[in-house]
Amino acid sequence: MKDLKISKRKPSYPISKKLHAYLSEYKRNIRIPVFYEDMLRFQGSVEVYDKNDNDTLWIRVYYNDFEREEIELSLKKVYTNLHSDGNEKTIPFLNIDAIDYCTFGNSKPFRIKVRNIINDNYTYFYVKKADASRIYGLELEHMLSPYNLNFLVYKDTLIEEHIAGIPGDEFIKSMLSKCSHSEKGQIAKEFVKFNERCMIRLLGDMRSYNYVIVPTHDFDQVVYKIRAIDFDQQSYEGKFNIYRPQFFKENVKMVELVSEKFQKQSIDQYKLEERSIMAKRLISFHDRIENLLDCMVSDTISKKENIEALKLTIYDYTLDVKFKRSKNMGEILRNALDFVKRNYENVNTNNL
Repeated sequence: MKDLKISKRKPSYPISKKLHAYLSEYKRNIRIPVFYEDMLRFQGSVEVYDKNDNDTLWIRVYYNDFEREEIELSLKKVYTNLHSDGNEKTIPFLNIDAIDYCTFGNSKPFRIKVRNIINDNYTYFYVKKADASRIYGLELEHMLSPYNLNFLVYKDTLIEEHIAGIPGDEFIKSMLSKCSHSEKGQIAKEFVKFNERCMIRLLGDMRSYNYVIVPTHDFDQVVYKIRAIDFDQQSYEGKFNIYRPQFFKENVKMVELVSEKFQKQSIDQYKLEERSIMAKRLISFHDRIENLLDCMVSDTISKKENIEALKLTIYDYTLDVKFKRSKNMGEILRNALDFVKRNYENVNTNNL
């Protein structure tokens, strides 16, 4: 499998006034007491290793005493806004167990571990520098995938909830071979649907470490789902295959599993199922998605050469002249979603 080349460093695009207005309308834009830049004032750090003593590429940071008290209190307030109504009565029962920083990738996030000191339950959230591409990716995932997402934006700071699951690369390496025959079939089906969903909504760079496998126990079986966890590469790259997880060498085991389990007829069936479900979501979220697409159409989130390359490739794929006429990534995505919705509505009209 030929390895796909991702842009080495995607630029961070600022949030436009129009996108800020959209976020405010849908309660994503809220004043918070800490900025991403505040988190960068750490005094030192230590490397974080996993249970097998492998370097995780995260570092655990620490602050001087005055900074630490201020930042930890602010992070507790952020947690109450993200997961509740902002009521500060719960703050005395919260503890910030760890603040980790990752220099790997575009977003360079801080990962915050918050623990309830009464029952020792803990969760994570992330503090990142806000980027328009990521915001569009999060919103599209919220509306067009089976999963709801919780995040907040304030000026140039993004607060993002943790998406729980087993990292795809770890699952493929250590757990996939131990799955039963029926479980492998179900995982293959999910990968086909995940691949189709990413392609349609132009979510790129879904290498195995950018999604998680979520196992759920259901009666006498374990049901596996695949969830994206990284949204930096929303509608940026010019190569169409960047938006198709099947073409990354990191996913070759998943592609082999699909080939082993399914004939082309079954693959086409699952693709059709995913397109139909996405069309229903488009209809359900019509006004909100249109508002978001209006923001994207008037925004700059990619380079001209990427836009030209992508629209011509998709035109060759669909023969829909609207793609050839697209002027930016927002128009390409709008036409892609319209294409899916039109096909769904035409089929349903013919069946009446």
